[in-house]
Amino acid sequence: MAARSAPSCHLRLEWVYGYRGHQCRNNLYYTAAKEIVYFVAGVGVVYSPREHRQKFYRGHSDDIISLALHPERVLVATGQVGKEPYICIWDSYTVQTISVLKDVHTHGIACLAFDLDGQRLVSVGLDSKNAVCVWDWKRGKMLSMAPGHTDRIFDISWDLYQPNKLVSCGVKHIKFWSLCGNALTPKRGVFGKTGDLQTILCLACARDELTYSGALNGDIYVWKGINLIRTIQGAHAAGIFSMNACEEGFATGGRDGCIRLWDLTFKPITVIDLRETDQGYKGLSVRSVCWRGDHILVGTQDSEIFEIVVQERNKPFLIMQGHCEGELWALAVHPTKPLAVTGSDDRSVRIWSLVDHALIARCNMEEPIRCAAVNADGIHLALGMKDGSFTVLRVRDMTEVVHIKDRKEAIHELKYSPDGTYLAVGCNDSSVDIYGVAQRYKKVGECLGSLSFITHLDWSSDSRYLQTNDGNGKRLFYRMPGGKEVTSTEEIKGVHWASWTCVSGLEVNGIWPKYSDINDINSVDGNYIGQVLVTADDYGIIKLFRYPCLRKGAKFRKYIGHSAHVTNVRWSHDYQWVISIGGADHSVFQWKFIPERKLKDALHIAPQESLADSHSDESDSDLSDVPELDSEIEQETQLTYRRQVYKEDLPQLKEQCKEKQKSATSKRRERAPGNSIRLHFVHGYRGYDCRSNLFYTQIGEIVYHVAAVGVIYNRQQNTQRFYLGHDDDILCLTIHPLKDYVATGQVGRDPSIHIWDTETIKPLSILKGHHQCGISAVDFSADGKRLASVGIDDSHTIVLWDWKKGEKLSIARGSKDKIFVVKMNPYVPDKLITAGIKHMKFWRKAGGGLIGRKGYIGTLGKNDTMMCAVYGWTEEMAFSGTSTGDVCIWRDIFLVKTVKAHDGPVFSMHALEKGFVTGGKDGIIALWDDSFERCLKTYAIKRAALAPGSKGLLLEDNPSIRAISLGHGHILVGTKNGEILEVDKSGPITLLVQGHMEGEVWGLATHPYLPICATVSDDKTLRIWDLSPSHCMLAVRKLKKGGRCCCFSPDGKALAVGLNDGSFLMANADTLEDLVSFHHRKDMISDIRFSPGSGKYLAVASHDSFIDIYNVMSSKRVGICKGATSYITHIDWDIRGKLLQVNTGAKEQLFFEAPRGKKQTIPSVEVEKIAWASWTSVLGLCCEGIWPVIGEVTDVTASCLTSDKMVLATGDDLGFVKLFRYPTKGKFGKFKRYVAHSTHVTNVRWTYDDSMLVTLGGTDMSLMVWTNEMEGYREKRPCDSEESDIDSEEDGGYDSDVTRENEISYTIRALSTNIRPMFGIKPHLQQKEPSTDERPPVSRAPPQPEKLQTNNVGKKKRPIEDLVLELVFGYRGRDCRNNVHYLNDGDDIIYHTASIGILHNVATGSQSFYQEHNDDILCLTVNQHPKFINIVATGQVGDSADMSAAAPSIHIWDAMNKQTLSILRCYHSKGVCSVSFSATGKLLLSVGLDPEHTITIWRWQEGAKIASRAGHNQRIFVAEFRPDSDTQFVSVGVKHVKFWTLAGRALLSKKGLLSTLEDARMQTMLAIAFGAVPSVVMSVCGKITYCVESWRELTTGLCLPCTPPCEMDSS
Repeated sequence: MAARSAPSCHLRLEWVYGYRGHQCRNNLYYTAAKEIVYFVAGVGVVYSPREHRQKFYRGHSDDIISLALHPERVLVATGQVGKEPYICIWDSYTVQTISVLKDVHTHGIACLAFDLDGQRLVSVGLDSKNAVCVWDWKRGKMLSMAPGHTDRIFDISWDLYQPNKLVSCGVKHIKFWSLCGNALTPKRGVFGKTGDLQTILCLACARDELTYSGALNGDIYVWKGINLIRTIQGAHAAGIFSMNACEEGFATGGRDGCIRLWDLTFKPITVIDLRETDQGYKGLSVRSVCWRGDHILVGTQDSEIFEIVVQERNKPFLIMQGHCEGELWALAVHPTKPLAVTGSDDRSVRIWSLVDHALIARCNMEEPIRCAAVNADGIHLALGMKDGSFTVLRVRDMTEVVHIKDRKEAIHELKYSPDGTYLAVGCNDSSVDIYGVAQRYKKVGECLGSLSFITHLDWSSDSRYLQTNDGNGKRLFYRMPGGKEVTSTEEIKGVHWASWTCVSGLEVNGIWPKYSDINDINSVDGNYIGQVLVTADDYGIIKLFRYPCLRKGAKFRKYIGHSAHVTNVRWSHDYQWVISIGGADHSVFQWKFIPERKLKDALHIAPQESLADSHSDESDSDLSDVPELDSEIEQETQLTYRRQVYKEDLPQLKEQCKEKQKSATSKRRERAPGNSIRLHFVHGYRGYDCRSNLFYTQIGEIVYHVAAVGVIYNRQQNTQRFYLGHDDDILCLTIHPLKDYVATGQVGRDPSIHIWDTETIKPLSILKGHHQCGISAVDFSADGKRLASVGIDDSHTIVLWDWKKGEKLSIARGSKDKIFVVKMNPYVPDKLITAGIKHMKFWRKAGGGLIGRKGYIGTLGKNDTMMCAVYGWTEEMAFSGTSTGDVCIWRDIFLVKTVKAHDGPVFSMHALEKGFVTGGKDGIIALWDDSFERCLKTYAIKRAALAPGSKGLLLEDNPSIRAISLGHGHILVGTKNGEILEVDKSGPITLLVQGHMEGEVWGLATHPYLPICATVSDDKTLRIWDLSPSHCMLAVRKLKKGGRCCCFSPDGKALAVGLNDGSFLMANADTLEDLVSFHHRKDMISDIRFSPGSGKYLAVASHDSFIDIYNVMSSKRVGICKGATSYITHIDWDIRGKLLQVNTGAKEQLFFEAPRGKKQTIPSVEVEKIAWASWTSVLGLCCEGIWPVIGEVTDVTASCLTSDKMVLATGDDLGFVKLFRYPTKGKFGKFKRYVAHSTHVTNVRWTYDDSMLVTLGGTDMSLMVWTNEMEGYREKRPCDSEESDIDSEEDGGYDSDVTRENEISYTIRALSTNIRPMFGIKPHLQQKEPSTDERPPVSRAPPQPEKLQTNNVGKKKRPIEDLVLELVFGYRGRDCRNNVHYLNDGDDIIYHTASIGILHNVATGSQSFYQEHNDDILCLTVNQHPKFINIVATGQVGDSADMSAAAPSIHIWDAMNKQTLSILRCYHSKGVCSVSFSATGKLLLSVGLDPEHTITIWRWQEGAKIASRAGHNQRIFVAEFRPDSDTQFVSVGVKHVKFWTLAGRALLSKKGLLSTLEDARMQTMLAIAFGAVPSVVMSVCGKITYCVESWRELTTGLCLPCTPPCEMDSS
């Protein structure tokens, strides 16, 4: 079965005929090396006229439509079309990618321009707003973005003489942009009386604020500033498409076919009319000019490139030609010479020489041409036309032989018979006509079997049969020349076909992907000698298959370059080349065929670098049906980590349930309990689906993860500390090279990566926003500054971060299959490798993108699944462990050799100073020398080797090893079974931590009088754990079936266990040996309980809705409780052992009498009075409040009451452990909530003395032990609880001012109703009326004087004088605060009113103004840092957050000279209500008026947004940085105080906690001040009882009565 692997030959792009002149302009330049750069289809071309050689840049995945040359003229930027278009910056010398810019534009990139020093690039999108975007292209980072215009933009350019200024032009407009901060602000050019308002097509900037632009009518418009000062009329006879500035002056090219050269002041030098030259023709139109010295390059609409030498301007030299606009379908090759013939809808037929790479003949026909054929002796050329006729020409002089029209519809295919006697012509009306060549093409037969249009024809070698394909995918055979259909398969079997160009038929079955439309593949051509087949399809891809290729979904090699449909493809007569033609890009590609034997010498054609996703399912993979995956890996790839409800969804869900809750919370709810719990110890380690997630820290502690907890384990003291910042399963962990910081990645809708310090356990940075579903691998760079991460979304996105800043540096799609590891190169920070399912890729960073190359396997091995990878001792060397137990050794991207290392997959590898260590599924650890030549030592993980100090028992010998780490004289090993072991170099093994193996854990019981507990799990084990300080597993027993529940007898001697097959057993609690077992039920046993006291009865609940009651002594079943409609979930005995309380899956609460099992109905009032021996029920009045607001979505799975009946602990499906005060009456009780488990908390139990709470996580297999801390006992520690779902509503009344301000809704005055109606437009304003999106119909914004000065209507009227603001009365105090400041030691006061910032000099009473805002200012602050003296920030009201000029913005300006230093356009819709500078003055904090009250942090000098997050659901009045900090700030507002930390790009918040002073209530806070010790914060609340509260860290100290709500100033 040859089709199983791709052919081992190769195609290399050798030449591209054509140039993209249509719909593009300014896309042709000289590089520094005097080469010519342009593009065609999806390929960037660098052509050297001296050597007549082309180089190709192939990093794009679709049509390129824009190009810009860097000022140093080596680098090129190109932009493409597509749904997610990107920009590539590449080197024209090496044609390698330097940078990729993506994720901003949609539809396509219309224009590009570099600035003067080449550091920044501006791009314009093709989206509806024509977005303008400025990039720092080296870093791949967007600096600023704004909507460009409502209509198309044709050209954009930086002003090379003024910094930060740009000009753009397009349909009926020209705009002058200034870049300040992150804001791009446009001003429209004013046409005035000087010229007509019209479409501007191109522009060039000159000195003295002059701009020259070419208009649609052929005039040149000259602008000074934003005003049109003069026009040069009739510069061209029609539209000016291109303008190019150089040292000597300007060159312009127009639709009239002329090139004009102008000097620096735009005085004409000369004109060259290309239509008049010998190469010219009528209708020639210039799209691009480039003037360098005495050479001028010209690109035309019809895909020609001319080079003109100024001295001989009437002899332009034709460098390149191609077909013009119109689809290109016809292709034929000459039977004996290296020639190709093409014909197109542009009605021309062209003959190309494949040796000289040149056009040698061209002839124009009357009709569009759709197909071509050359007869066997190479004399006649037949062309099929779109109108149903065909023409035969003589090849040597292109003269006509005959022209015949027998059909009405297009002729799509024609071919001469091999013996040259007949011509078969296939038409779209589904007939094939046969003509006799010798009889001057007389019709001799027709074939009428098809029901659809004819697509392909082939003759048999003896010219006796013809096979056809039609649009229905049918394949038919005819006898020649009569045309009778042949139906017998026998007759056809032996026929040998002269050519194979049909797309259906047994021999080409394999070219079709498994599920595809029959019309995807346009053309096929078989090479019988080389046994390869080339195909062309609708996706722009050329593929090579083996021939014959019988099975569907065969493997292939693929080549990109054409952008859209490839309409035809043919082998040259000697099979040296493949010619392919593109339909829409009307280009001709010539590929050199490199057969197998030559490939060995051609290793330099390493796999081509390409950004275009090479959809790995259609890979160039050499093996398709890889042997079955190892069972463990198989299981792991099945895990999707999808959740029905992510924690991120909670706020939304709560909002939806608000109404329900309002009605329910009319009565006052019970407060949350005074007790709190603290995580103390976790039994478990996540090994079953994670690898290499276990490390030693600097000081020899061990860091790993389980559930949603990062654990730091101290092996000397046997204690653990926890990082609890995650809220869902952690899936990966890596350690910083200095071994002090750790990065962990979690599951989530928008999953986050946390980088945290192992000593302080504080988060340093949180990265999110670019992955979905979860993070499967992370790795630090060798210098520790960068972090790479891989997601588990469908394309397994790879992101490279600068983690301290929290910035994404680069992003790329990884692979369609799972990626298991990412490793950064320790020597070159820009390189990394990823390994995964049938995947090994070597990446390098290119600006905002990553460029990946597949590992080249060659003949050494097969494309295996890689489970782990490390770098070796040089930057070239890499090693990877496969799923078959080999270690692959790579140099650069080539596989050098493989070494057999383990039986079964190699799961973990670790590089040492000298050598490597590997671990595999076989449970063996191997130490290797530094080149994997020999294995120095192996350790087997066996029970016999366990050292006496172990904290548990090994479940089985040779467990699968998932993580290895070395340090401190030991090897640290993590196993699939959830054990962490430490192997001494001399051999003994110490077990440190263990948990359950894979499978859900449900059963949990605590001992009646000892600090131990028992668990039973689906992993078929029953385990006993010690909860006292030794924290170890005391005993374990394997069961035949998994179990879901267990219970100790009241005397602690027996342990009952319910199993999943409906049986249960009683075991000796010490030895775990069987005492007795029963099997009465079919469904699993869900709960099991001994009656209190002597433990006489045992109640056993099962999923088939019955509860059996057994007498323990006699071992007989004495009763059955019937009457439940669904499976039983919980059972509890009353204290006398006479009554059972039962919960079922249908949320029923039932009561049964014991031991007979009679059903009882007890009124709910009585239930409370019954004394229960235990309470694990989740239903009933007493615990109504434990069901969350979003009860439909999540279930409360378990509860347990302390023995003093005060506190009820619950566990739910979202992984929360909550504490409620008991009884919890009334809906939605208040609680304390703790996150450590990831998804379902399946069980919770208090120990016998209530000192500890034990919780089980279902799918995270972990057993967590929490200590109970009584009320009043509170250390100063990070507060781990979120107090409650709902903020209390029942405050005392507000002060009236506060209420009013809280309710003000700011209307954007641009949108509010007109003050007076205005109709019509004054005539002299008509052309200049801006489009509605830019300027509101009425604007009270300060007038812009420049606009007015050009409005002089005629000489008669007196010019309108300018108004100058002199004095403003008023100060905005009604709804703003902290907005008056002293400057210059009290000499000046700064404040604001309306849209004006005012500096008021106290001594003279004079005012000066800052008038750049265009709407009301709402807040003002002054930078306190000595470096930034008199720097003021003001925030204004604004419209939606579309980043246009109407969006809310913050201006940072100098109070003394009123210069704007930076403008921050922000996404706070409605407006900015508070601003604050940080301690160093470099950061600015802003709060929005949007519904989420977003808080944003900016680096204001660069205009970069660092972090942003929803602040609170109610109005925030003030947010201020701590006076000594750049990372911590406090926000206050309606009923909240929050303490915030900036970690990287993430904002973490904690609510202020009111200590139980005098039953203090959370008030509405109006202001903040910081005490002398910055950890003391004062805040003012706005209740009627005015008071000041002082906060220390997170809890209130005291309330001081005070005057009515007030301002505070902490001077």
